[in-house]
Amino acid sequence: MDERIPAFARKKYNIGELAKVKAKLRELGLHTVCESARCPNIGECFKKPTATFMILGGTCTRRCGFCSVKKGATEPPNPAEPENIALAAGRLGLRHAVITSVTRDDLPDGGAGQFEAVIRILKKEFPGMVVEVLTPDFMGDEAALRKVVMAGPHIFNHNLETAPRLYPRVRPQAVYARSLAVLRTAKAMRPDVYTKSGIMAGLGETEDEVVSVMRDLRDAGCDLLTIGQYLRPSKENLPVSEYVSPDAFERYADTGRRMGFLSVASAPFVRSSYNAEEVFSVIKR
Repeated sequence: MDERIPAFARKKYNIGELAKVKAKLRELGLHTVCESARCPNIGECFKKPTATFMILGGTCTRRCGFCSVKKGATEPPNPAEPENIALAAGRLGLRHAVITSVTRDDLPDGGAGQFEAVIRILKKEFPGMVVEVLTPDFMGDEAALRKVVMAGPHIFNHNLETAPRLYPRVRPQAVYARSLAVLRTAKAMRPDVYTKSGIMAGLGETEDEVVSVMRDLRDAGCDLLTIGQYLRPSKENLPVSEYVSPDAFERYADTGRRMGFLSVASAPFVRSSYNAEEVFSVIKR
């Protein structure tokens, strides 16, 4: 572990708990973003147990500087994947399922049809389960987006990740305005679906830039916001520019609440799907 990392940005986890959940997932050939992205919360989430399933394989067609998910040649979507996720959700006893994916720009609909199939089977098999999706931008294809949103997830999440100034370095194949449009269009298509987005801090952004992104999200009708510290998953990824203080995260939370977000989770270890079940239960109350 890098000794320069401050104490508030370090986290330990129980190896034994990880092994139990991983074994159940491997039986069904499933991926989780918790593992692929080397999330620091993996031990805590797997202990509950909760997991963020990553569909459409384990290889991404984009090369974002912050992400450790494998890049390169992809494989066709697995037609059994939706059913396998439903089986895993049942075995793990999930009340709140989060579904994300690698970005698949090589597919005609960006993988939207697979998202749709997973949403529909989970809602059919587990009527009381909350279904949350965290999607790519589908290259701005509204028909693809419609497949996902009209399937009726409870929460639709698409992350902006960082300030527009940093996109060429952090998200070189993404477009800030396009990502905002995804959230705005999703809310227009299904006003009853909560929309959500996330920001990483510590990539070189200023505090004013973070607040500006937050304002853009509210203008796009975004309901829920997560802000967490970027932690470099490997030496091949972008270095951390700054370890943002807990006080700064609290300022972001206060600002977001004043802006009108229904929920703002802002702290060093916050991630897009971290404590998703707890956040949604607060909103329902």
